[in-house]
Amino acid sequence: MKRDVYDRLEDWKKSTRRKPLILNGARQVGKTYALKYFGKNFYEKTAYLNFEKDEKLSRYFEDTLDPKELIKLISIHTNVDIEPSNTLIILDEIQNAPKALNSLKYFYEDANQYHVAAAGSLLGVKTAGSKGFPVGKVNFLHLYPLSFFEFLTALGEQKTREYLEGYRGYDPLPTPLHEKLIHILKFYYFVGGMPEAVATYVKNDRLNTVREVQWEILNAYEKDFSKHAPAHEMIKITSVWEQVHRQLAKENKKFIFSAIRKSSRGRDYEDAIQWLVDAGLIYKNYLVESPKFPLSAYADHQTFKIFLFDVGLLGAQSHLAPQTIIEGDQLFTEFKGSLTENYVLQELIASADIKPYYWKSEGIAEIDFLVEEDHEIFPLEAKAGASQKKKSLIEYAKKYNPSKLLRTSAMNLKQDGNVYNFPLYLVSKIRNERTN
Repeated sequence: MKRDVYDRLEDWKKSTRRKPLILNGARQVGKTYALKYFGKNFYEKTAYLNFEKDEKLSRYFEDTLDPKELIKLISIHTNVDIEPSNTLIILDEIQNAPKALNSLKYFYEDANQYHVAAAGSLLGVKTAGSKGFPVGKVNFLHLYPLSFFEFLTALGEQKTREYLEGYRGYDPLPTPLHEKLIHILKFYYFVGGMPEAVATYVKNDRLNTVREVQWEILNAYEKDFSKHAPAHEMIKITSVWEQVHRQLAKENKKFIFSAIRKSSRGRDYEDAIQWLVDAGLIYKNYLVESPKFPLSAYADHQTFKIFLFDVGLLGAQSHLAPQTIIEGDQLFTEFKGSLTENYVLQELIASADIKPYYWKSEGIAEIDFLVEEDHEIFPLEAKAGASQKKKSLIEYAKKYNPSKLLRTSAMNLKQDGNVYNFPLYLVSKIRNERTN
């Protein structure tokens, strides 16, 4: 399955600033497959170690951190004659071997002619507060679930994708193409971007089977809680995880701790939520009442919404039936637009590494996302359907007078004065287009 990360990995290989690479991301987003594919297609040889499957491998790194000695040991273990530049050394599930993680520092300082790529599913969890992390000595890439454009590629719609990527301006797309893309988007809402779910859909086109795959993934994550999370936090982590889809189903999607237990307070669950953030499984969207630079300084860290990192898994967690695909627009209004907000959020993060914030004004108006760029803050409203209402945008404009008001919806591409409507399937282009 072709992934956009392959191009970024190739850039890393050629970079004059190349350091040992850490490819991180949630479990089952395809990190191992991506690195093995990269090694097979861009190098003559690959030396692969997996610290989760073979715990004894970490002993190599406990005995020495000298890259020259490690190269010899890895070469013997993998039966690969490791040579600079033409061999990719893959250290998989590196979070299980702290010394191996620390060795990346010495590979950079003393043997950077060797190409080393590490992958870690729970790296953020395992290294939070760690003193052994090779700060400044590694390059990072984050692998997300397949984006909508990657989904198009997986479906054999590469020409459609190329057309969208090359499209400029704000003239509406041809109506048949727009309708086709909205139709495909509905299926993406259901399937999501987990590689196994996408591959299953491409192979047999059966949504019930896709849902079974997604439930298996969710069950695997819950097993991770008991296996990797601190014992005293495990119940809280599970409680937060089970609350995400329930709280997004409410009109006010702000995460309410008393919904878990009546006496619950935010500080009781801070560590549990942070564990899920570090594991890459959830995103937090903070409230900003005064949109000023930098947004992070004006965020209310006690008030936020929580979204899952994959819209398909949100639907599976919510037991959303495949029939919603057949029943027209019902999918787009299920859970009061929470699927749409989740989709928009993950597209913004994956395409532009945007840190999300939202704005609310005294119960009068609410903007789903605020994005800071080029010394200006742009409001972005996400609509599940084709409604042209823009009450919240107008209210925001009265207060802060931004140069552009952004909206994404099921409507076609359109510019109306300083209001720019992007169809939902073009969310990933908003960042590039709004500065034109």
